[in-house]
Amino acid sequence: MAPSHFLRALTEISREIERQIGVLIDRKGQIEMVIVGDADKIFIPTLERQREGQGRFRGLRLIHTHLNNEPLSKDDLNDLTVLRLDVILAVGVGEDGLPRDVHYAHLLPENVEGKLWRVEGPVSPFTLEEEDFLDWIHSLEEEFARVTVEGSEVRIGNRALLVGVYPPDQQDVDARMDELHELARSAGLYVMTRVIQRREQPDHRYLLGQGKIESLVLRSMQLGVDILVFDTDLSPTQSRNIADMTDLKIIDRTQLILDIFAQHAHSRDGKIQVELAQLKYLLPRLNRLNKAMSRLTGGIGGRGPGETKLEINRRRARERISRLETLLSQVSQRRKLRRSRRLRSQIPIVSVVGYTNAGKSTLVNTLTHSDVYVEDRLFSTLDPVSRKLRFPEERELILTDTVGFIRDLPPELVAAFHATLEESADSDLLLHVVDIDDPSIEERIQAVHRILEQLELHEIPRLCVLNKVDLMDDPAEVELLCRRYDAIAISAQDPRSLAPLLSTIELLLWRAQQDDSFEVQPFSFLPVTQLEEHPDSVAPHPDLSPKDKRSS
Repeated sequence: MAPSHFLRALTEISREIERQIGVLIDRKGQIEMVIVGDADKIFIPTLERQREGQGRFRGLRLIHTHLNNEPLSKDDLNDLTVLRLDVILAVGVGEDGLPRDVHYAHLLPENVEGKLWRVEGPVSPFTLEEEDFLDWIHSLEEEFARVTVEGSEVRIGNRALLVGVYPPDQQDVDARMDELHELARSAGLYVMTRVIQRREQPDHRYLLGQGKIESLVLRSMQLGVDILVFDTDLSPTQSRNIADMTDLKIIDRTQLILDIFAQHAHSRDGKIQVELAQLKYLLPRLNRLNKAMSRLTGGIGGRGPGETKLEINRRRARERISRLETLLSQVSQRRKLRRSRRLRSQIPIVSVVGYTNAGKSTLVNTLTHSDVYVEDRLFSTLDPVSRKLRFPEERELILTDTVGFIRDLPPELVAAFHATLEESADSDLLLHVVDIDDPSIEERIQAVHRILEQLELHEIPRLCVLNKVDLMDDPAEVELLCRRYDAIAISAQDPRSLAPLLSTIELLLWRAQQDDSFEVQPFSFLPVTQLEEHPDSVAPHPDLSPKDKRSS
């Protein structure tokens, strides 16, 4: 690990100058860096990223002196963890300049005791010569790789660790972390574990406490994690500081949602809106993405120092944002033209809104026998889809599926998708689809209400639809929720359960228009199992012919 003659040379020089000396050595025995500190500590400069893969160390060991022959300090162990060093070794310096006690430490793979590292010492400096360091460090890396963890079949680069920082009195922590888990899954990440810290005030530099970040580094290494996903929007400074300290990819909540939108945007309109939102998000963070500050213009014949690469990137981003906003304005004009045609036809428009993954697209498919893309993932549908739904007595309406909402919807997305959400502005009725089996049902209903107010859609008549009633075991609880939210309970996958919904829509759109004094009574709950016992119930619409399944 360290020859005694090498340690003696270090201690003699250290005693002579009365400063700590550190040496970084690679696995070939070559000295990569010599560091001279003060009497108490050394300062390790930023090291280049040298991550080789899952369970791998940086390939460097740090050997340094302690003038007072003291053991490894807390700072030493933090450097070991954050820098992923092979080993850190401290050799005491005697009054005569000779090496005294040696203390060293190395990281540990995941273990039942939850230990992060193993500290050895004091030992004699002469005992270290007998150890074969290369064999030892390779066996330690193999031990890291042998630890069987859930998700070991997931390829490197897709493993994530979720991080949440919340006030001590916040109650919905588990629900928020569960939602972050679903977002990560929708983005194609495999969640290895989650870490929660409660703080009165987030740290302005790292969001978490510095000690917590150090434990995150080792936990990430033990589990082969490549990405830290935060349930909080990080400032550019926080994101840069955490990335520099952990050497991992850092994603906050807004960035994660933007990535999901980018994966699911298929139409030209959707891609424009996603790119616009991403550019607006990334513009203040370009200094984190590109540290190259070399001068690219100017010189002889040029005035001033010229533009930095960062300034050029920012200018190009602003130009692209301006171009996308122009294209988005054109998209909005085309949608207004289509909506004006619908209004002239005097066909009622019903928009399906609600929290993401509540079953909106499934309901549209079941009602109109369509094939709108459906998947058990958040934001699987981004582009608005309109289908015609025909009722008896030659009545018909246009049913529009919209992008799902989510709590604390990022402002970039609200602005970028305003053209899409304008589809709901001319609606005669909003069907607010709610997942009745969601433990956070109240919070999600309120989140949708807040977003509708932001979009100035809250004055449009609204009908609450509690979906996924087939997952509920207690009919009494379902009926209680229906009365509480003045709602109708359905199973979007079962056409038999939609009769009360269709009947209510018909009452709201036509009978209420004919009779100004008409008021819809509180909706009664009809369990799916009882529908066959009520032949007089309004039946779902007949199968539509292909020509009736056209998009508006």
